[in-house]
Amino acid sequence: MTYSHVIVEADGGSRGNPGPAAYGALVRDPATGEVIAQDGKTLGVATNNVAEYSGLIAGLQLAAEYAPEASIEVRMDSKLVVEQMAGRWKIKHPDMKPLAAKAQELAPFGTEWTWVPRAQNSAADALANNALDGVPIPLKPEPVKPAVAKTVVAKDGRQKSMPGWSPQTEPPTHLIFLRHGETPHTAEKRFSGSTGDNPGLSETGFAQATAAAEYLARQGGVDAIVTSPMVRTRQTAETVAARLGLEAVVDDGWVECSFGDWDGYTFAEVQEKWPDQLNDWMESTTVTPPGGESFDTCARRARSARDGLLTRYPGKTVVVVTHVTPIKLMVRSVLQAPMASIFRMELRPATITEVHWYADGLASLKSFNVVP
Repeated sequence: MTYSHVIVEADGGSRGNPGPAAYGALVRDPATGEVIAQDGKTLGVATNNVAEYSGLIAGLQLAAEYAPEASIEVRMDSKLVVEQMAGRWKIKHPDMKPLAAKAQELAPFGTEWTWVPRAQNSAADALANNALDGVPIPLKPEPVKPAVAKTVVAKDGRQKSMPGWSPQTEPPTHLIFLRHGETPHTAEKRFSGSTGDNPGLSETGFAQATAAAEYLARQGGVDAIVTSPMVRTRQTAETVAARLGLEAVVDDGWVECSFGDWDGYTFAEVQEKWPDQLNDWMESTTVTPPGGESFDTCARRARSARDGLLTRYPGKTVVVVTHVTPIKLMVRSVLQAPMASIFRMELRPATITEVHWYADGLASLKSFNVVP
């Protein structure tokens, strides 16, 4: 079977730190939840960090063997490994540098690095502990029996069948993404990134922000408001916060992508001045506009910001006032769509997109581009 996208789950541990150590790793099909392949081995005497990196390397090796054409999201509960592999933290310890280099060599370009709470990494943790305990680990686990459809009795007494979804023991975290209201650049369809002119809302934009605030007030249940630091998002967030009786918290992670030299220009103007660079940019999300940042870089920043919210507000409802690019990247991530799909999404000013993130790491798109 050919896979287009897989999840690598990895962990490692040492009983003593340093002490007897082992790792566990698996590759999962996100569409079905099936474990494609798994591994767990002892390492002799080692530290926790060495064991965790060893688990990561083993998981990437499994992915290369069993899903060689797939893009990869790595999920680990080691903040250290995730942040170092994402390039946000420096690797200082000499024992870690060769392991990190090996992992970087194995990780395909564009690999996503996601920190998850320990409870969401239990499968890899169990493999590591089984290895330490001498429990044999098959390359593939026993297949999971298909879920049995549940019978639900409706109010009228008739029975109806529902798919047998696994029960969620904790409420999801609701992230309500609100794009800022219209600005002069929005109306003229100009690139307006984080290093550009930073325009504020127009009269129309303030009206849109007010409409969004009223919509959210009618829905109710909002626990917090987080906003990008740019003027247009802060003005939108402050309008919503005043209506809901909350205070907007600024989070730099939700800032718009930087379009560098293109900021302030229309698409047609960029096409005329930078035709080759624009074509390259449209063909790959790894390409950086002159003086700007790539969509892949922006995606890593947005994922880190998302992980921060899931940690700070578990089970809560949070309004995130941000921009076109971070919202599209979040939708792409939830749907496990190719990165190029962000070029096929249209998002209007002051529209609402809602995603529910569950404690087991799964997410569902509840709405997209809703006009209040």
